[in-house]
Amino acid sequence: MSGGVGFTQYASATYTDNILEDFCYKGCEIGLDYADGEMASLKGDKLNMDILEKIIRAENDYALTQYEAYPTVAESHFGGSVRACCAAAGCGSAVACATGLTQPTLSAWSLSQLGHYERVGRLGFYGYDLQDQCTACGSYSYQSDEGMPFEMRGVNYPNYAM
Repeated sequence: MSGGVGFTQYASATYTDNILEDFCYKGCEIGLDYADGEMASLKGDKLNMDILEKIIRAENDYALTQYEAYPTVAESHFGGSVRACCAAAGCGSAVACATGLTQPTLSAWSLSQLGHYERVGRLGFYGYDLQDQCTACGSYSYQSDEGMPFEMRGVNYPNYAM
């Protein structure tokens, strides 16, 4: 089952060298800058969606700029799937560091995928254009047909046939 979201996440830590680590550290730096150095949930602050979008766009822009500035980075990350997932992981860590909450972090992943798709034109290769389609509908959604009533779903529960 190569090429899907699960395989990409399994292989990302192995095949991305220090690039994934750089994106995640930079994401936390960006997130904490927007949250004034401490998680908003610890301070009792509420970050609105406009601020979260700025955080996500800043980190996504950083990650994609690195791929454009250093072509060998793009070549070492096979296809678009790994690049999209590494950028999304950086965005997720940015929002996680800013908020300390999981649901906005899943939404950051989704928005990063859509921003990557908008900027580059595609995510995967050979028809594996799955990542931009399987996240947004699972974020903040209620899907009673897939589990117990009021059980919230996220990107860890795929909504596609495996």
